Order: sequence, then C-alpha cells, then structure tokens
Amino acid sequence: MEDRRVHLVALVDSPDHVCCRYRLAAFRSQLRAAGHHLELRSFPSDLWGRLWLGSDLRHADAVILQRRLLPVWQLRPLRRRVRRMLFDLDDAVFLRDSYSPKGLHDCRRLRRFAATVRVADAVVAGNSYLADSARQHGGTARVIPTCVNPAVYSLAKHTRCGAGVQLVWIGSSSTLKGLEAITPLLETLGAECPGVRLKLVCDRFLRLRSLPVEECPWSEAGEAHALAEADVGIAWVPDDLWSRGKCGLKVLQYMAAGLPVVANPVGVQAEMVRHGETGFLAETPQEWVEAVRCLAGDPDLRRRMGRAARARVEAEFSVDAGAALWLELLEHLGREERGKPSRALRAG
Repeated sequence: MEDRRVHLVALVDSPDHVCCRYRLAAFRSQLRAAGHHLELRSFPSDLWGRLWLGSDLRHADAVILQRRLLPVWQLRPLRRRVRRMLFDLDDAVFLRDSYSPKGLHDCRRLRRFAATVRVADAVVAGNSYLADSARQHGGTARVIPTCVNPAVYSLAKHTRCGAGVQLVWIGSSSTLKGLEAITPLLETLGAECPGVRLKLVCDRFLRLRSLPVEECPWSEAGEAHALAEADVGIAWVPDDLWSRGKCGLKVLQYMAAGLPVVANPVGVQAEMVRHGETGFLAETPQEWVEAVRCLAGDPDLRRRMGRAARARVEAEFSVDAGAALWLELLEHLGREERGKPSRALRAG
C-alpha cells in the first residue's frame, strides 16, 4: 500500500449489519474522495466458501476482517492468501456477553482472538479497552471510534417542560436486556418523576407499571427523527468487562440529535458524557431521579447540554473525524509495508 489508490475488501456479517454500517460503510465516500475503494462482502455461509476464504481476494491491497473470530483452519489460509489483513472490532468478542448463562469468560474465543490479533497487520478497535486487549495478546492496535453522521440528525427542539417530557432509549432486542435488568430503576423514575414518559425505539418492547412506554418500531430511515422528537437520551450497561468493550453508539446518536444524556459511568459512557456539560452520569436510583427531574423541568438546560453534545460529536465522533483516522492508518501501513514483510504466518 504505497502512495496510491488502495483497494480494501471487508469481510462482514452483512453489509446491512449495524457494525458494518457505522464502522465501515459510513466512510465510503471519504475513502473514495481520497482515491481508495471499499468493497463489502458477506462471510460465506457454505463449507466450500469457508474452506477457500480469501482465495479470490488477491486483488485486494488489504482485507478487513470485521469482528469474526475464525478457527485456525480458516484463519491461517486466509492470512496466507491476502496481502494485508486488518481486524476491526467494536465489542469484546473474546468474551461472552453480560447475559450469557455460561458466564463471561470463554477460552476458545480468547485463543481465537489472540491468534487473530497476532497475524493482523493492524487491529482497528472501537475504544481503548479493546485496543489494550489486542496489545496484551501481541497485536498492533489503534483506536478508531464508532462514528455517526451528525448531518443525518435534526436537533431536538426542547419545547416540553415537566409533564410529557420524553426519555428515549434506542437499541435492539438483544440490548433491551439491559433495560429489563433495571426495571426497578425505571419504575422508580416513573413514580418519582410524574408525567415523564419513555419512548423505546426498538424491535421489541417492555411494559412498566409506573412509567408510560411509547412503542416506536425501529427503522434505519426513521431512527434519527424518532430521537429528535424526544427530550433526554438514557443509557445503562452492566458494570462488567463485556460492557467495557461497548462503543457507545446509542449515546452518540442521542448526542448527535442534540439530546442531553443520562447514563451510568461504565466504559466509554463515562468518557462520552461530560457530567454537567452534555448530560449527567448517575449510579444510584436517587442520582437518576435527580438527573431526570432536573432535565425535565428545564428545557433551556436540555437545549444547552444538547448543543454541547452535538458539538462534541461533530469534533470527535463524526464520520469526517473517523475517516481522517482511517486515511491516516492507510498511510501508515503504506510506509510500514515498504520497511518490513507482512505478518502472514503467525497464526499459531
């Protein structure tokens, strides 16, 4: 990858998968403007395709393996067949998730993760915890955060005050488990903050006794509008290692829509939400109640915090900011390629 156009091929779960959309496809136009080409390919589902993975990718200057932890019988041939390999991740894929009945730790996942980061020319991690984890296992890693396009999001107007103020949570049916885990907290918010409502932008919903829930079926086309119509974004994750690997997409979406955020201070949430400036970090039920009460009763405060949140996204977590980091990485790999051989055979 010298100073010329770079052809990237990304192996992804699906081009429509949320990770591909936000971490790769979002940067296509900026990469194209710099003379590069990004091609998205789904992982083969058949045995023949898995056996010959990478055999038709010799034309690529670099292959991006996204999230997938391949067994050695797939990883080693893939690495030999491609010129350069990058590994992109936005979750602690070396662990099981917070809600697995088997617990977090999985020796097989960890072995595959270690093998993958050792043979990759670079690990592209969504946060510093993931980058540090890759380095601990012999990988060369840099952080490129998950990014959003602020231009897609209209700014919330913040005209409501008190009764009718709308909290909003966005996510998938799998991450809804986090809200289900804090049902008692949500019930407390409903009881202590009369008139406040909760909008769920999701493909599955929950019912609460004390806090009215508005069901808003998620769609890619409608999510930005649904957020901009709300007043306060909320986010909660368990305080564990899996959550430290999360990259805060929902928080970034709230901030892009000009919403103040109330979140528990775990992982990147503690970095993204600046307490008292772009929202509130709350741990105890009483801190959550105080934060919601304060924001529900003061639309001007919500507006100021929301504008500050939007400005931070534009500066640090926008597609333009992320694309600049990708272009810097490609330039670095080009210089590196001229100085040393690839790491093709270290998949032990």
